[in-house]
Amino acid sequence: MENATLNDEYGYVKDSKVFLKGYLNFPDRQIGEVKRTEQEAIDYFKNRFNIVLNKVEQLEQEIDEALNKGSYLTKLIQLQRKLTGFDALGDFVPLLRRLEEKEEYLKSLIEVNQLKNLEIKRALIEDVKVAAAIQDYTVATDQIQEIKAKWIRTGPVEKEYQEEVETTFQQILDDFFQRRRDYFDEQNKINQHRIEEYEKLIKITKTLSYSRDLDDAYQKAREIRNAWNNVGEVPPKRFFKVNKAYRHFLKLFYDKYNLAKGIEPKVRVDPRILEQQKLLQQAEHLLRQPDIVEASQEAKVLLSKWKEIKIPFKMADKELAERFRMVCDKIFELSYLARVISRKYPAFELKSPEEQLRTKYRELEWLAKREKSDLEFAILEFDRTATGDPEQDKQAAGRINIQKRKVQMKEKILSEFERKLKTITG
Repeated sequence: MENATLNDEYGYVKDSKVFLKGYLNFPDRQIGEVKRTEQEAIDYFKNRFNIVLNKVEQLEQEIDEALNKGSYLTKLIQLQRKLTGFDALGDFVPLLRRLEEKEEYLKSLIEVNQLKNLEIKRALIEDVKVAAAIQDYTVATDQIQEIKAKWIRTGPVEKEYQEEVETTFQQILDDFFQRRRDYFDEQNKINQHRIEEYEKLIKITKTLSYSRDLDDAYQKAREIRNAWNNVGEVPPKRFFKVNKAYRHFLKLFYDKYNLAKGIEPKVRVDPRILEQQKLLQQAEHLLRQPDIVEASQEAKVLLSKWKEIKIPFKMADKELAERFRMVCDKIFELSYLARVISRKYPAFELKSPEEQLRTKYRELEWLAKREKSDLEFAILEFDRTATGDPEQDKQAAGRINIQKRKVQMKEKILSEFERKLKTITG
């Protein structure tokens, strides 16, 4: 400070250079140069002190108002470092002490939170052990995914325990998914063996129609049927393919056998299929009702009854199920449209038939566009978060399929409205 040409409480000018006086363990430090006059230089750097003062006050306020206060510790430490190297004139000591107090406060909070996090994670480790022991891998996987989500949401623990809990948790997951992979690999081998057995029986069934001894072939057909029923279950899609081929060749033989024997076959329909046919007829009747909103409530009851009918996959009528689902979808879409119309257009019934139809078309067109937008977003989100594991992604894929079906039905109804409008306008 010797030979200083201008002195201030917190700094001085020497050789046309501005210095900050040392404080705490920090020595005097050059912070700038005189551009015009020495006093202007001093005043400039004194004004700059307001910058750090505001930053400290802003950070204190953010910490006080934040829910997750611990997340501000890094920001606070960075500000501390910035203060010790900031070019300004002022009393830095109180600011640094305020930050030190906040630092101690945050560290104590973090310590408490880390202890809580440790308790939570140890409890989750016990939960995941229980889930991993479940024999049903689908149920086990769902529970493990929920536990894993909770684990991710739980904050860090003390470094002393971090590796221990993370390693333990991950090891349980790794062991489970390895066992699951081994299980499904074994299931795939079993399924492949069963498919091969089915294919052998199909080949034998195919030769029955060429047999000269139809009575002997008839007996073989019964033996094949017993063997077919005892092969065991395979995934529905794979079974559908082999079962279709088997039924085809078996029908060819029985048609030939019945023709040769003069037998008029009686088609027996499973009573559960008959019940489903009745439900379809009732749904189609509801679709024609004038009060579609009331009809939608009854359709929900029919849908519940349909789900209660348990039919083995081999015997299920896929086309019948699809028709029923589409009729119900149409009822629900028309019901929702009716509620929108009722809310937005109180005098709707006073409009002409053509104007009513145009109003319905406009509203449904807007709903379809919104549904499409939601579907596109859902697909993008699914692509971003999908694990690649069919079992884990099953729920999300199911929701997307429902959205696709809704969009398709809206577009189908729009096409019907369009045809009706062309008929009305000639």
